[in-house]
Amino acid sequence: MDDVDVPEDHPRYQSLLTRHRIEAGVEKGITSTQGLIAEGRGEAFDYLLGEETIPSADEAARAAAAYFLLAEHAVISVNGNVAALAPDEVVELAAATGADIEVNLFGRTEERVRAIAEHLREHGATDVKGLKADARIPGLSHERAKVDSDGIYDADVVLVPLEDGDRAEALGEMGKTEVVIDLNPLSRSAEVATVPIVDNVLRALPNIARHARDLSGASREELEGIVESFDREAALAAAEARIREGAGERD
Repeated sequence: MDDVDVPEDHPRYQSLLTRHRIEAGVEKGITSTQGLIAEGRGEAFDYLLGEETIPSADEAARAAAAYFLLAEHAVISVNGNVAALAPDEVVELAAATGADIEVNLFGRTEERVRAIAEHLREHGATDVKGLKADARIPGLSHERAKVDSDGIYDADVVLVPLEDGDRAEALGEMGKTEVVIDLNPLSRSAEVATVPIVDNVLRALPNIARHARDLSGASREELEGIVESFDREAALAAAEARIREGAGERD
């Protein structure tokens, strides 16, 4: 899915590559055509952020890693776009933190869930949840309410990249610690998150994994200090300021 006929030194190489991955995902039955629209919206925000991880986003990624390492049961929620864009990064993060991986979709079909699970296994995942869907998130009437009882429903920490705001809100009401990756700091998902990471998922997932590896030997006291000192409002404000002020000239 990474084959794209654009030289790597092209100034828009990464952007064109991600679009290609979404297109290829549609052909493979992983993503939906609506995912192309979502990718375009996110790309616009990333452009305004300067297509880089700003310091506040890296601090949020470190806090997310600390939450993962403190968790009794952490789960990475994966939708079609995440599976198409960052399967290796999802598997890497799961390995670094011991988190489970669960497929959760708005446009859910059993065929699509199986296709995504198989795609993740092709990239090294050993166990992918989401196929049972034997529990429901309270307060949601659509398909994203369907979760595994021993997965997202049971988790104390859930990573929800590229999330629907209503599910993010519903998970928060269940008392779960939510780590949200969202390029729009004004979205409902980011606003309700315990840890909002305003960054591209292709950068944020490896950043969380890197911090998790760096903190793997930290004491519980040190990890708790990291999460207690994280200022979510300041992180959102910093991201909004970057978007409003810009990052200088772009290609």
